[in-house]
Amino acid sequence: MLLENKVAVVTGGTRGIGYAIVKEFLKEGAAVVLCGSKPETAEKAVSSLKNENDRWKVSGISPDLTNYESTKAAFDKIASEFGRIDVLVNNAGVSAREPFTSYTQEMFSKVIDLNLTAVYNCSRAVVDGMKEKGGGVILNTSSMVGTYGQPSGIAYPTSKFAVNGFTLSLARELGPFGIRVNAVAPGVTNTDMVKVLPKEVIEPLKQSIPLRRVGEPEDIANAFVFLASEKASYISGVVLHVDGLART
Repeated sequence: MLLENKVAVVTGGTRGIGYAIVKEFLKEGAAVVLCGSKPETAEKAVSSLKNENDRWKVSGISPDLTNYESTKAAFDKIASEFGRIDVLVNNAGVSAREPFTSYTQEMFSKVIDLNLTAVYNCSRAVVDGMKEKGGGVILNTSSMVGTYGQPSGIAYPTSKFAVNGFTLSLARELGPFGIRVNAVAPGVTNTDMVKVLPKEVIEPLKQSIPLRRVGEPEDIANAFVFLASEKASYISGVVLHVDGLART
């Protein structure tokens, strides 16, 4: 198993891509603590995973990731219980699709706080421990729009462009301490948001992708597994596109 005996924290791990990441990490032997926005959503995700395999080592928490003190206290508790945190996956995120002239400062701040500030908070909360243990892995969820932009919802692509810069810069800074930092940039993925789209929207979208399909959450999760594992021990500072070449 690629992640046997590893301890991982996955933010935004209660549904969609995050849930798939948690599940694949568990399959590969990791102990996983997932973060949800609310205690009940975290508990529901843990219960679902335990029902699937009661031997999986999974638990859930719901700190305020936009608040450093809350994040640090929660992550320190995990490190105390497990002895360390080997892998951090910064996956929590939110978006708003309004056009620029309708985009409020409140909307902008909400997206930036969770998509970017939380990435800083979580990463800062684990780095000292990783340095002490001689290494670790930080993985960030970017997006195809973090390279190409999108025609509305300005804060989301802005946050993902910033995540890419954060990833590359932190990889350079933390490399000497044995800490690898990478990002995965999903394309159109079959999450709840995509599943509700009508066929007349989905079919042309598929035809625009050379592989002629949208991605599955497992496609994205498998990239995270690889980057978290020793198979990627000489890969750092990479933004890996997993999008079927769905680029414009």
